[in-house]
Amino acid sequence: MAVSPEGAPCWADAMFTDVEGAKRFYGGVLGWTFGESSSEYGDYTQCYADGKAVAAVVPPPPGHEDRSQWCLYFASPDAAATAGRIRDAGGELLLEPMRVGDFGTMCLARDPSGVVFGVWQGDAHEGFEATAEPGAYCWAEVFTREPGKSDAFFPAVFPYMSRQMRDDQVDFRVFDLGDRTVLGRLAMTDDFPPEAPPHINVYFAVGDCDDAVARATELGGVLRFGPVTTPFGRFAALSDPQGASFSVIDTTTTEGEMPKVTEVP
Repeated sequence: MAVSPEGAPCWADAMFTDVEGAKRFYGGVLGWTFGESSSEYGDYTQCYADGKAVAAVVPPPPGHEDRSQWCLYFASPDAAATAGRIRDAGGELLLEPMRVGDFGTMCLARDPSGVVFGVWQGDAHEGFEATAEPGAYCWAEVFTREPGKSDAFFPAVFPYMSRQMRDDQVDFRVFDLGDRTVLGRLAMTDDFPPEAPPHINVYFAVGDCDDAVARATELGGVLRFGPVTTPFGRFAALSDPQGASFSVIDTTTTEGEMPKVTEVP
């Protein structure tokens, strides 16, 4: 597969205290199968959709058994240089660039509004082997209560151009790489529970949104929003039984006109 351009989402993983429970849940909802865990890399376990690597699950290291959350990684040709831009833009390095065997180099960071994300400089492991297919990553949005901070930060770290949705009801922005839109940003409102932290909400593609929601709730997940049909697809927001938020979307079922957006200088 081709190497992802700088700033493109290229991988997702999550820590779970109950990894076997996470495998049962996501296997049931998204149809994932799972590779062998690697004790050399903290029992990191890859998830597969139709035989293609689409994500990973891993137990937390001792002392980090806090809330489960999906982490999205952005591609970088030089993780150390990206880490420098993260610092310069007011972000915080949670994990300095670290080589992971012959797979690649990673770092973890937090933007000035509190959003945690990863950076991945791929080598043997370049990232997603499939996207926008059933069970695979499809889209992501930065959820933040301080949109101005995220809006300034991400284009300072990655080569993004910004466009703002023209809508009085929602504060939503998209980040583009050339002619490709790769990330959204949603300003969190009072509709979000006060305990909900800023985060990146990851969307996984499904063939039938309602069916995926039914399977998720049967397996102990919580429906947070939807399902609702939009110009982008029919989607729903969920939390898994261990509290990790994610969304599912059927991009073949659409309704309405695409929203208008304005380029941001």
